[in-house]
Amino acid sequence: MRTLCILLLLLCGAQSQEEAPRPNIVLLMADDLGIGDLGCYGNKTLRTPSIDRLAREGMKLTQHLAASPLCTPSRASFLTGRYSVRSGVASRDRSGVFLFTASSGGLPTSEMTFTKLLKNQGYTTALIGKWHLGLNCHNKTDFCHHPIRHGFDYFYGLSGTNLRDCKPGQGSVFTMVFRMTVFIPLQIIGVTILTLAVLNFLGLLHVPHSIFFCLLFLAATILSLFLCFLHYFRPLNCFLMRDYDIIQQPMLYDNLTQRLTAEAAGFIHRNSDRPFLLFLSYLHVHTALFAAREFAGRSQHGAYGDAVEELDWSVGQILNVLDELSLTNNTLVYFTSDHGAHVEEVNMKGDVHGGSNGIYKGGKANNWEGGIRVPGIFRWPGVIQAGQKTDAVTSNMDIFPTVARLAGSPEPEDRIIDGHDLMPVLQGETQHSEHEFLFHYCNAYLNAVRWHPRNSTSIWKAFYFTPNFSPEGANGCFSTHVCFCFGSFVTYHDPPLLFDISKDPRERNPLTPAIEPRFHEILKAMRAAVHRHNKTLRDVPNQLSLGNIFWKPWLQLCCPSSGLTCQCDRDRQQDWRTSL
Repeated sequence: MRTLCILLLLLCGAQSQEEAPRPNIVLLMADDLGIGDLGCYGNKTLRTPSIDRLAREGMKLTQHLAASPLCTPSRASFLTGRYSVRSGVASRDRSGVFLFTASSGGLPTSEMTFTKLLKNQGYTTALIGKWHLGLNCHNKTDFCHHPIRHGFDYFYGLSGTNLRDCKPGQGSVFTMVFRMTVFIPLQIIGVTILTLAVLNFLGLLHVPHSIFFCLLFLAATILSLFLCFLHYFRPLNCFLMRDYDIIQQPMLYDNLTQRLTAEAAGFIHRNSDRPFLLFLSYLHVHTALFAAREFAGRSQHGAYGDAVEELDWSVGQILNVLDELSLTNNTLVYFTSDHGAHVEEVNMKGDVHGGSNGIYKGGKANNWEGGIRVPGIFRWPGVIQAGQKTDAVTSNMDIFPTVARLAGSPEPEDRIIDGHDLMPVLQGETQHSEHEFLFHYCNAYLNAVRWHPRNSTSIWKAFYFTPNFSPEGANGCFSTHVCFCFGSFVTYHDPPLLFDISKDPRERNPLTPAIEPRFHEILKAMRAAVHRHNKTLRDVPNQLSLGNIFWKPWLQLCCPSSGLTCQCDRDRQQDWRTSL
């Protein structure tokens, strides 16, 4: 009888363990935030108490890496757990991201996102904020790349990205394009007209009036197209959606972070009695910078600092909602940035609008540490010990297998998943992640390889090419606004530039055979790893080809019944404060 009771207790315990509630998942992702912008990573002048609280109550990752230094491919890797080159969300041209909402490229529906896995496990899922992974394929109602087609039950936010062009008076990200396609052609036409007029006046050349008319018509056409682009870009590309509907076009920045936060809080309230996954994808701190009246002018770092501190306020609001609903102990919270700060960002007045990557070189759009080393903070009280940090090499691709395991979902067997489950690291079971090699892509081009040998403290990083910073000695590609990945924009290295990141995290002192006796042995091991990696790659459609990123009028979304203006404001008429 006693033996029977013991067996029953063991069976009950096993059943109870199997039926233990799965955690809620809250993923908080900033846009263009530098690792040096947060107090918990060493910043002494910006106030980030809520994010610092997360670090105190959980684990801080010191070598957490974005899979790409640009928004679109980084987010594709984050959602799929795979290098973006596998899904085709990796450009071979200059533009490495989607610039128009009426583009036909995006994250293919054939890709498996962690939201699809969790939805299949009974989770309710929501994306609040920035998407930037496409919208439509063939017509403006197929929504083939829409968040809902990728496993989100609810979407409120921006289908594209926040740009300077979205906020009047903040300039344009197309300045260099305008210079090449508008200003230079107009100058050439002007000089040609003036030269022909002088020659005609001096009698040295007879120029028919039709030539002058054609040149003037061409100049007027170029100028008109330029003015139309400036006038229509904002309403056509900068709008808010709720699910499949446009609710605000163009997007208004008034209390925008507060509205996103209220939507996120509302989602948590509505789903507090069931497992949920919330992906709160902030517009902060990508330019155009903005902040509500309560934060504007309050920081020590101008508009950028105001935006960081408002971002931190929002994180605090989400943590408060979890506390109020007694969900804190059953919720895994993750905070990160999609890549490093954009050090080239300077507004029309010369004010610096980019953040800090701390001690690290480079920034957004390049694979120096400043472009890919990002904040990584996890909190789950009772499961992840508070106040811990780890130097293990981790990636934002690791979120996919981590949350899949926590939700009880097997990983898909029909594709390669490049991320690894982080729970052994987060729970202190190991100090070494499963990543021995990581491959750093600049768009579709393999830029660098990272190797952390087993049972070694060294972390080797080899660059096959590096961006040409301009002016020379600068910390970014200032002359082109972002760093490009090919041709005259980069310098190729043979042999590759080799660094030991564990000893030289600033990447200032490339190693040589004279300094490092194992130099050729290390590079040989990396070449072998690259060879193995390349054998796993398959040809896939290029989602960021010129044909896919160009604006297509038949894919353009516009507010219904708004005529030709594409202007409306159908956002809920509610005080956002009531939801917080």
